[in-house]
Amino acid sequence: MKCISTPIPGLAILESRIFEDARGYFCETYSRRELESLGITADFVQDNESLSTYGVIRGLHYQKGEHAQAKLVRVLEGAVLDVAVDLRVGSPTFGRHAAVLLTGENRRQLFIPKGFAHGFAVLSDRARFAYKCDAFYAPESEGSVNALDPELGIDWPIPVGERRFSEKDRRAPAFADYRRAPVFFMTKEGA
Repeated sequence: MKCISTPIPGLAILESRIFEDARGYFCETYSRRELESLGITADFVQDNESLSTYGVIRGLHYQKGEHAQAKLVRVLEGAVLDVAVDLRVGSPTFGRHAAVLLTGENRRQLFIPKGFAHGFAVLSDRARFAYKCDAFYAPESEGSVNALDPELGIDWPIPVGERRFSEKDRRAPAFADYRRAPVFFMTKEGA
């Protein structure tokens, strides 16, 4: 597995070796041993999958406290712009985001450590999105930041009139609200 750095420490793009022939392809998408050799030690406990259509923007979501989650995300079919925002107070990249194109064709994955808000925009007619989490989902620990907050400066490549949000995501608080009552602080471990 190849690890590609992003401008935000801890956030990493992963590329698996792909073996293709006339029958199709094979790739290993997860190996604890391989990830540990890259410095990623998350112990994944839950897998999730979603199906969304063009224009859907999901996020920006995070889990706080003991339910904070590291994630390993990928696209099985279609294309998304995947975005992670650093919420770790004290981090030199606090409030900054990284955006990565994930597609069923490029088969890239994004590792998102604890302490980040996460979301994505569907760029294809439909997209099947899958991710691993290292903590179980707990609704009482859920938090969000508004994906359209101008302070974050995220360039969502969906025309304004074609963007679709859940009502919960549309009402998500501004980043300024998070700054007033942050839940993640930089530690020696990174989150």
